[in-house]
Amino acid sequence: MTLNRRTALIAATAAACSLLAGCGAADMTKQASPFANAGGSKSVTLSVQSWVGAQANVAVAQYVLEHKLGYRVDTVQVDEVPAWDALSQGRVDAILEDWGHPDQEKRYVEDKKTITRGGGLGVTGHIGWFVPAYLAKQHPDITDWKNLNKYASLFRTAESGGKGQLMDGSPSYVTNDKALVQNLKLNYQVVFAGSEAAQITQMRQFAKEKKPFLTYWYVPQWLFKKVPMTEVKLPPYKEGCDADPAKVACAYPHTPLQKYLNADFAKKGGEAARFLKKFNWTTEDQNEVALMIADQKLTPDEAAKKWVDSHESTWKAWLS
Repeated sequence: MTLNRRTALIAATAAACSLLAGCGAADMTKQASPFANAGGSKSVTLSVQSWVGAQANVAVAQYVLEHKLGYRVDTVQVDEVPAWDALSQGRVDAILEDWGHPDQEKRYVEDKKTITRGGGLGVTGHIGWFVPAYLAKQHPDITDWKNLNKYASLFRTAESGGKGQLMDGSPSYVTNDKALVQNLKLNYQVVFAGSEAAQITQMRQFAKEKKPFLTYWYVPQWLFKKVPMTEVKLPPYKEGCDADPAKVACAYPHTPLQKYLNADFAKKGGEAARFLKKFNWTTEDQNEVALMIADQKLTPDEAAKKWVDSHESTWKAWLS
């Protein structure tokens, strides 16, 4: 999920991460399925990103493809930018959740025409800075960035070097947070938890103890159901305000999440390609499945079956 999402969200819990080989940031393109884009075979390979919302998309799509359309489905975890390369080469057939990669879109969709747009996912993504709801209730003005320096001492930790801590996930992903702290002249230090799983663990522990925390986070995300949070208002996002990563001083955008298909697969993929183009659901749908995977510890297949069994009218529309 890059930002336009120029930042990538990491978002798998440890449990969800263990369901997929290699949840790190390594380029796994070469481990893509040999079945991807296989001519004449009823097989599909889906790129699955490490965050649990993306895993929810793939779980449900895979379940319907296998159980309703009779396809073999292979899934491959590939980081965001390498996933575009893999899609262009036919190593994977589809990406079901992209947060915006304009450089790759220009190269592969507009220029090379090896990738085609698959339509909207139906979910809008947004990154921001958040504080727990109990803290916002105690200090209502803390939700305006202009007041963050006033409360910096509340967020001090052993890792933040005497400044307030802004908690991020993994240092292997790019965010605007360091630039924002510098350009907005905030007395804060970005501290990386190491992974999204570690970040979630820290947030839940802070919430359990009712401690203050300020964190980079995003929607959609199942954790809001367990730890209610309030967004801190950053300077308003305007088109182009994040064009220079070093000079960013504005909020993250709201991004309608998109699907992309390998161009040959889009033309020759038959029922599977038609189905994936029509695959479209709500934030609530995605969070429902993500919660089952990440919090209730269901396998992706179990969570998908449970959702499919109770949302027949939704998925049947994808097959029409």
